[in-house]
Amino acid sequence: MTLPVALAGNDVIGQAKTGTGKTLGFGLPLLERVTVAADVDAGRASADKLTDSPQALVVVPTRELCQQVTNDLLTAGKVRNVRVAAIYGGRAYEPQVEQLKKGVDVVVGTPGRLLDLAGQKKLNLTHVRALVLDEADEMLDLGFLPDVEKIMAMLPAKRQTMLFSATMPGAVINLARRYMSQPTHISASSPDDVGATVANTTQHIFRAHSLDKPELVSRILQADGRGLAMIFCRTKRTAADVAEQLEKRGFASGAVHGDLGQGAREQALRAFRNGKVDVLVCTDVAARGIDVEGVTHVINYQTPEDEKTYLHRIGRTGRAGAYGTAITLVDWDDIPRWQLINKALDLPFNDPEETYSTSPHLYELLGIPAGTKGVLPRAERTRAGLDAEEVEDLGETGGRGAPRGGRRPAGKSAPAPAEERPARTRTPRQRRRTRSGEVAAAGADTATSAVETAVAASAPDAAVTEGPAARTAPRRRRRTRSGAPAAAVAATVETAAEAPAEPVVTAVVTEEAPRTPRRRTRKAAEPVAVTAAPAAVTPGEPAVTSVVTEEAPKAPRRRTRKAVAEVPAPAAAPEAEETPKAPRRRTRKAAESVEVPAPASAPEAAEAPKAPRRRIRKAVAAEAVAEADAS
Repeated sequence: MTLPVALAGNDVIGQAKTGTGKTLGFGLPLLERVTVAADVDAGRASADKLTDSPQALVVVPTRELCQQVTNDLLTAGKVRNVRVAAIYGGRAYEPQVEQLKKGVDVVVGTPGRLLDLAGQKKLNLTHVRALVLDEADEMLDLGFLPDVEKIMAMLPAKRQTMLFSATMPGAVINLARRYMSQPTHISASSPDDVGATVANTTQHIFRAHSLDKPELVSRILQADGRGLAMIFCRTKRTAADVAEQLEKRGFASGAVHGDLGQGAREQALRAFRNGKVDVLVCTDVAARGIDVEGVTHVINYQTPEDEKTYLHRIGRTGRAGAYGTAITLVDWDDIPRWQLINKALDLPFNDPEETYSTSPHLYELLGIPAGTKGVLPRAERTRAGLDAEEVEDLGETGGRGAPRGGRRPAGKSAPAPAEERPARTRTPRQRRRTRSGEVAAAGADTATSAVETAVAASAPDAAVTEGPAARTAPRRRRRTRSGAPAAAVAATVETAAEAPAEPVVTAVVTEEAPRTPRRRTRKAAEPVAVTAAPAAVTPGEPAVTSVVTEEAPKAPRRRTRKAVAEVPAPAAAPEAEETPKAPRRRTRKAAESVEVPAPASAPEAAEAPKAPRRRIRKAVAAEAVAEADAS
């Protein structure tokens, strides 16, 4: 029905069920309309009509469909020697550009790569006489529509436009008329095939649990008379997971989805066509236009999005008059979605029967032998598998190394082992890890020298070991709080420098007040720093200096704090004076006496008085000054 209208040069909207030959419905008119060298030799055309630029353009939605349409047109145009080029992403640019430079008559491509090469002035579309949108409803979808409009803007205004698809909604037809001139809408169907689906395809709808689906599919794949099978999933992750599970169960399976590199996708599809793989798990990228001979079963592992996707999925079987079986597994969550599909296609499966891998009616309807388990017996594992199909080097763009699918292609060799690599031509540089660099090391050496000098000055009788042997032992570091011991060490070194004749032994005792949690009603005695006066040193005896350091914890800050007057230092050893009362909150009285230590002649260290409850910071500081002056 299409050939007479298309050969006359009219615009055509062609609609027919899957598997009825739409590719040749637009392919043969294209091959007849292009002018090739054979037409000039036969006298049907003049030489001035020959050109190396494309004369016909076919736009398809997927890479797999692009490759398939190219092969079909090459087969049909072999006698006339028509040059057909496939332009799609995932392959290297250079071979496609070289092919366009040599000259092509028909270009089949995906929108992205076509726009890319046209923008680089590598693809000339000014001589195109005929445009075909295969799977037109997908091409005129919101995702592809902007790219399709850009491509149409590059084409001549006077051209033939043809749209073909198995599903053609009314909105798409109305949109297509904007780009066409008086199109002829042709809808072809067999007289005995009234419904939307193909009559040769037997449909089964089962309500299945998601955890039981792998076991259920494994038993369906062992049904009698099962040839090649395609399993469709909604997501890429599910497709990869199902393919891996089936491979573990003994089936020769492959996967086709968007996360795989183009080489891995073509490897799986080529192995499926050649029979090395009999189960192909794929997403909806393989649901449109893919024609593989011998597909007997199509399994919808997940419910399709809408009725159009359902028709294209099950259309991979029952093609060109053959018989097929379509099985849809509907999860409990997908029941409302399936009921919408069932209503749109007017199918009698509104309430699918609940089915498990052990249900008797499953074995009866699909012809599964009794006693079949979810693992393929070893005697039936006769397929070569996916690894037997070599991967073609496509010079893929956007990645290095192995494809994103995770599996190394069979044609790719593993990296060379260490013994096969060329020997090093230079000695590798040795690196030493240092802490804080050499400058810090030099600073540490300087500090060590200073300590050694101080020890030698304080104890001249002791032998000081010098040289590299002395530095082999690691230096011990002492962590101090508030720097009090460091000040004491410095004071001791100065004392030793003033009296070098007499040996001085310095003892540093550090006591630290324990930290208590800050509370409003805390009773904390404020520590007082007491330094014992040095006793008289008799000649010949070493002087002993004791430094006792206590650190006072911080007093809590109060908004009502008032300063207390400082206590004047007494000239001699006076009697204890009462410290002025610290202002307290309302009725609190804190008047504690502080005893001043004995004058310098007394060698014993005075004991710290008991601090009043909630002492004020300034009063404590004044008492500490008074005690220091007295000592």
